Amino acid sequence: MAEEYELKMQKAIEATEREFSKIRTSVATPAILNNIRVDYYGTPTPIPQVAKVTVPEPRMLLVTPWEKTMVEPINRAIQMANIGVSPIMDGNGIRVAIPILTAERRAELVKIARKHAEEGKVAIRNIRRDANDAIKKNKELGEDESKKRQDQIQKVTDGYIAKVDEILKVKEADLLEV
Repeated sequence: MAEEYELKMQKAIEATEREFSKIRTSVATPAILNNIRVDYYGTPTPIPQVAKVTVPEPRMLLVTPWEKTMVEPINRAIQMANIGVSPIMDGNGIRVAIPILTAERRAELVKIARKHAEEGKVAIRNIRRDANDAIKKNKELGEDESKKRQDQIQKVTDGYIAKVDEILKVKEADLLEV
């Protein structure tokens, strides 16, 4: 039973990491375009599914559509996404320069990262609560065994909370790096 809840906690960690990957730093990463959708024959489609996104330089993304007709729609979608970048159409592709973040914007992004980390911790605590409720409802367990399992769940929870703190620390360092 504990493995089931541990798996859920691992998924909460992965969700937090996905949220962190969406937060833009001064370094180019293809992940910042993952949630931008472009109209592909009437279907909103993520940019990575209609184009190759590469990082030719530390602060530059190169978006090369699979079809030449998609250059203009992708360019427009990136502009409309309002992620703080200015795409430049370049023949068969689009260059996206990643500007250096201001100190104010860095502080704002750190707050957003902390919010996502707290949401991850809350999700993990909710999983712990569900696990403890399941243990308490199991009448076949004796009081000692029930307490022992709740202690195990708490140790696992503490470990996953520490992982969230760890990835938050790395993300903050990345955001504050000039």
